[in-house]
Amino acid sequence: MTRSGTTTTTAPCSGPASPTASIDAPNRARGSPDHAVRLRLLALHPLTGDLPAGWLRRLAPHARPVYRRAGHRLTRQDTPAEQFWLLHSGTVVIDLHVPGRGDVVLEELGAGTTVGWSWLVAPYRWQFGAVVTDDIRALEFNAAGIRALIAENDELGRELSARFLSVVADRLRTARHRLVGLYAYPADTT
Repeated sequence: MTRSGTTTTTAPCSGPASPTASIDAPNRARGSPDHAVRLRLLALHPLTGDLPAGWLRRLAPHARPVYRRAGHRLTRQDTPAEQFWLLHSGTVVIDLHVPGRGDVVLEELGAGTTVGWSWLVAPYRWQFGAVVTDDIRALEFNAAGIRALIAENDELGRELSARFLSVVADRLRTARHRLVGLYAYPADTT
């Protein structure tokens, strides 16, 4: 319990009793147990696992382990993109609002994938939506902090940009295939 009377959760990836669990700011310091958890989770994820340890230490303060329940919307198309996620468990669907059809599911993502790339490209607005379909445990990143790291370290910036460009290309390829299928066989309107 804090002085303000609110409770903060510092356990990594808290369970179902805490759908918005996070690491509070004072415990984000390097050398704290929570920092070690973030480093371990970064090292285990395919997007970041092979990065040099020094880069992982620079990324870790901008991440927090989170748990989100099924039905939680992570992103909504055309809203500010202020974070992204590295999934460690669970599933998320990527969707796109199509006039006359509603939110169309484009892709399902699971453990080991990355949710979100719009935070990297101005004007920093989500190009797609994302909804949790099976409870997730993930590392959630503060996008502004990662953009600042990219701006101050050219080598890290090039590497992260290249890795996220691969994510962008994959999402756009999947969206194109899904939409071609959707419009190749339009719903019968008669």
